[in-house]
Amino acid sequence: MTLLELVAVLLTLAAVYLTARQVIWCWPLAMVSVTLYAVVFHGARLYADMGLQAIYFALALYGWWAWLRGGEDRGELEVSTASWPLRFALLAVGAIAGAALGMTLNTFTDASLPFMDATLTSFSIIGQWMQTRKILEAWLLWIAVDVFYVGMFIFKGLFLTAGLYAVFLYLAALGFISWRRSMDTIREPEI
Repeated sequence: MTLLELVAVLLTLAAVYLTARQVIWCWPLAMVSVTLYAVVFHGARLYADMGLQAIYFALALYGWWAWLRGGEDRGELEVSTASWPLRFALLAVGAIAGAALGMTLNTFTDASLPFMDATLTSFSIIGQWMQTRKILEAWLLWIAVDVFYVGMFIFKGLFLTAGLYAVFLYLAALGFISWRRSMDTIREPEI
C-alpha cells in the first residue's frame, strides 16, 4: 500500500457514494481519482485497468454533461431501465471485447492476469457508460464485476484496493436501491 493508493481509494469511495446519491459532483471527483489510479495500476502491471482509467476520465466528462443536459428537452437525466435487446448487446460486446483485449495483452505485454483483467475492464466500461445514462442495471453489473475485482486485487497484493472494491459491493447495492426509489418517485402520479 502506498500513500497514492490510499488517496485514490478515498477519492474513489467519495465519487461512487456521490454517484449512488445522484450528486453531480461525483463526476469531477471521479476524474481526479481515476487519474491517480492510472498511476497505481501502471505500477502493478495491470495495463488494461490502467487504460480503463483514461476511458473512465472521458466517461466522467460525458456523464457530467449527460446528467445535466442529457434528459428530455436537454434537461436533467432521469433513471431508467435497459431494454432486453440492449442488455444482450452489452453482454455480447463485453464478452467479445474482453476476449480480444485479453488475447492482445497476453500476446504483446507482460500483463499479469491478462484475460481476467481484460474481461473486468470491458464490463467496467459498459457499467460506467450505463451509469452516465442513469441505467439502473449498471449497479447490478457493478456488483458482479466487483466480486471478481476483489479476488484479483487480493491476488496482486493490492489489499487496500481489494477492500475498496469490497466496499463498492455495498455502495452498488445502495446505488441500486437509491436509483430504484428515484424511479418509483418519478412514476408516482402527483395529487
